[in-house]
Formats: sequence, C-alpha cells, structure tokens
Amino acid sequence: MLVVVAPGQGSQSPGFLLPWLELPGVRERLDWLSVVSGVDLVEHGTVSDADTIRDTAIAQPLIVGAGLVTLLSLFPHPGNAFARIGVGAGHSVGEITAAVGAGVLTAEQAMVFVRERGRQMAAASAVTPTGMSAVLGGEADVVVAKAAEHGLTPANMNGAGQIVVAGTLEQLAAFAADPPEGARVRPLEVAGAFHTQHMAPAVSVLGGYARSMTTHDPRLSLLSNADGRVIHDGREVLKRLVTQVSNPVRWDLCMSAMADLGVTAVIEIPPAGALTGLVKRALPGVQTLAVKTPDDLPAAWKLINEHGRPANLDNQPTWRLVVAPIKGAFRLGTDARTGDDLGIDAAIGTVETLRDTIPVVAPHGGTVVEWLVEDGDPVAPGQPIVRLHPIAQEAHA
Repeated sequence: MLVVVAPGQGSQSPGFLLPWLELPGVRERLDWLSVVSGVDLVEHGTVSDADTIRDTAIAQPLIVGAGLVTLLSLFPHPGNAFARIGVGAGHSVGEITAAVGAGVLTAEQAMVFVRERGRQMAAASAVTPTGMSAVLGGEADVVVAKAAEHGLTPANMNGAGQIVVAGTLEQLAAFAADPPEGARVRPLEVAGAFHTQHMAPAVSVLGGYARSMTTHDPRLSLLSNADGRVIHDGREVLKRLVTQVSNPVRWDLCMSAMADLGVTAVIEIPPAGALTGLVKRALPGVQTLAVKTPDDLPAAWKLINEHGRPANLDNQPTWRLVVAPIKGAFRLGTDARTGDDLGIDAAIGTVETLRDTIPVVAPHGGTVVEWLVEDGDPVAPGQPIVRLHPIAQEAHA
C-alpha cells in the first residue's frame, strides 16, 4: 500500500522550487495560486532568502502551493491518483495539502484558507513572545513530564525519538537549562508556539471562515494529525483543520495507523525530507522516497507502479460508506437492520482498542443497505462497516 505525505512548516528552504519551474505548466499553476493566496509563490520559492520564507504568513501558503503543483507532477491526471494512493496524510499545515489531494477541498479553497491561517497565526504569535524547541532522544513520557513542569506543551509528537515542545521564551529557556535525562534540546527557527493555546485567537477566526466553506468526503483513507484516525467525513476534516492550529500534532499516531493499514511505501512531496526521515526510523522495512526535485520523479513513478493500489473506499461512492476510524474490535451499538433508516450523526457502535473506545457515527445518515462487519469483528482503519443509501437523494429521485 502506498502513502503520500505532505510536510509542514519549517521544511522550506531557499530556492527549493527553482528546478520545478522547468516542467511544463508549473509556473502557470504557481502564478494562479499566487493570485488566489496573495503571496508570490514563484518569487518566494526561487529567490527569497531564508529569513523571508520563515515568515509564517509566507511560509504556509508557499508550502501548500508547492505541494499542490508538484503533486500534479506525480499524477498529471488527478483522477488516476485515487486508483493508486491508499492513504494520504500531512504534517501540520501539510494536512491542508492532503485534504486537497483527497478531494475534500479545492486548490482555491485551500489557498484562501492557508493564507488566512498564516496571517492569523502570525498575529497570534505577536501577542506574546513564544517559540518551539525540538527534543531529541529521551523517553517520551519523561520528556512530556519535564515539559509540563515548565508549563510547556508537547506540540509535535513526531515519534522516532523526536518531540517538539512549545511555550513562552522564558519557559523554553528554563526547559533548556533543565533538560530531560538523555535528551538534547534544540531551539527551532519559528515565529511562535504553534499547536498550543497561544494560537486560540487564530482558531476562532478560522472557524468562522470554515462555516461558509463546502466540502466533499475524502476519496481515499485520510489520516488526521489529531489522533491518527481515518476521517471519512469532509465536514469533520475541515473542522479538524481549524482546531489543529491550537492542538498538538500526533504524527506518531499517524505512523502507527500507517503500520496498521499495511503500508509498504511512502512518498513525500516537496519540500520533502523531514517526514520520510521520521518514517524510516519508525517503520523499518517501509520503502520511502523524498521527492525534492524533478530528477526524483522517475523513482516516484516506479514506486507508484510497484506499490500503488486503490483504497478500500474506491469501488463505492464515499457517501455510502461508514468506515472504521482506527484499528480495533467493532461493537455494534444499534439494532438497525437492512432497510432501516439512520439519522444524521446516528451512533452505530464503537471501535475498542487497548487504549480507548472510539464512537462510530453515520455522519450523513441514510438507509441501511448492508452491514459489512458483525459485532466483535476486528476492523482496520478505513475498513467499511456499513453501506448506506442517502435518504435525501432517494427523495429527489
């Protein structure tokens, strides 16, 4: 199974888009996305220096725009991607890129959203001097406990011995002077404490914008940074894009879900490198490829041919399926049978794991066509549980 992942802020470097402009159509697509976002992606991706593209309001549209145009180089006919990609995921702002790749948002919606995300997060960062530090090594529980002692938030749980903590500059300085046992602390060149309570003002503004946006359900298994679950409702994807701004990124749980799904290969789109490094350490045996320049495309196409297969959602319209959000045992929570109607957001059961019990609902409601699992059956992330016929569509037929 093939996973395509999109990186987050901090992965950009000066001039990283320059070789991509040699490909037909790339400059024109970047020009269009620049108009939509109000950020000159060509200039900032080719000639701007590191300090300029570190600015949150520039970095975030640049990363998403770069991901969108280079993703088309992997799949020049976008519809073909859904027959080859099993899973999609993004780290932090990369989740917006992944949402477009999965068909939840349009490219134009994404660029407007990320423009406002970058602006609002930059504004929130200006209120109080804050920052982030990477903690390399050490036991995760010890690192988290030590961070809590200093009032810091574990903003990125990246797995493979890497945690990013965030808070005020004073808190970070105290933490660096009193590091967790067996760990090294490295300050990061970022403008604020992303994915913490300090970003709450940005969440409020983005939530207002999201209420006017339309979505489609993902056409592949889309993993959420919040908890590593497969999210199969477009409205829920957008809701999580808003709230993730002030919530920790659980990339460790995303990689755990990839293992549960049976991933065999991971391709990271530009600006690539950080996520494939994490995957290599966390999922040994999984083939990885960081697509950094067009010279990497032949290797990417080879990997797609060898590992690409459709997600188990591909054969049916996504609005007819309710799927398991995570690996575990399904417990039926309704007596609905074939032909019965379920209301919007009706509870149909739970998935029990060793750590938690996750509710499963029918976000769109509908008439039960068939149950695809039974009470007590083991389920994998994204596995269909029940097939529904939309009641509203039946009424209009």
